[in-house]
Amino acid sequence: MNNSTYCDLAAFSKSYEEIHGRLSFLVCVFGSIANILNICVLTTKEMRWPTNLILTGLAVADLLVMLEYIPFTFHRYLNEEKRKYIDNYSYNWAVFTIFHALFSQVFHFISCCLTVILAIWRYMAITSPHNSRYWCETKKTFYIIIITYMVCPIICSPLFMSLKILAYNQTCDINNKILDKQDLVNFTGVTFKRIIYITTYVSEDYKYISFWIYGVVIKLVPCILLTHLSRRLISVLLETKKRRKMLMNHSLPLNNIREIKPMLNKKFEKDKQADRTSGMLVAVLLLFLITEFPQAILGLLSATKGHQFEKECYIPLGKCQ
Repeated sequence: MNNSTYCDLAAFSKSYEEIHGRLSFLVCVFGSIANILNICVLTTKEMRWPTNLILTGLAVADLLVMLEYIPFTFHRYLNEEKRKYIDNYSYNWAVFTIFHALFSQVFHFISCCLTVILAIWRYMAITSPHNSRYWCETKKTFYIIIITYMVCPIICSPLFMSLKILAYNQTCDINNKILDKQDLVNFTGVTFKRIIYITTYVSEDYKYISFWIYGVVIKLVPCILLTHLSRRLISVLLETKKRRKMLMNHSLPLNNIREIKPMLNKKFEKDKQADRTSGMLVAVLLLFLITEFPQAILGLLSATKGHQFEKECYIPLGKCQ
């Protein structure tokens, strides 16, 4: 029997939960506005490029996740007093909780996949521009985005079968305020039994299947792909910069300078713009990895380490997500 302690995060989880609701609400509101503006700009006629189509698909997925999270935040975090009463645990809210869990995971997975596709498209544009004009043209890119939106829910389908609604007899007072075991020690009034509805896993097997899908398929696989692509992109950018520097230092015949210099300046300016675009993409990918890798590792460890790790580490940190 394992008596060791994996984590001691109860105090941190409790203190952070007090600000998580307000913080997540502000992030969702600001993020929703930013994504709406992104969609409006990227869908204009002059901005309809393959890369911008992928960015639009990303903005739509992120917007839907944030809009859906706002009512969940209100109910779960911003109305703390109401959580102490039976009415807060209705059957309708249990249904919405399951919808929230599945909806957010599916569209977050879509966002991850589109980020990987964006990195692949950019890598092809740098390393093989002629092939990228054929394979990454606007129509094909649009179909890839549609296929991503269709396939990701299918991959996440085991999550749909892993949750259920459980009816539970809860002790409460005459005002339907929930009484836990500690409250009942000194409680002298009349108590009642009321049915509340909570969400739980269908079984332990389904729970750990969900952890494997969450930790490996939804999180870890995109992170590994993006790590490899980011490394390749950085390598290509450094090599391109080195080649440009060598070309700039290469001496030209005096009689050809006036003819060639304008062409070189135009080419160098175009290459610099491409480098800035690729550099911004690398920065976005690295930020993505910083946020996603810890979640992937946490989900994977929950699947491999068992209930104790889940209770001590995953659940306290899961409240902070």
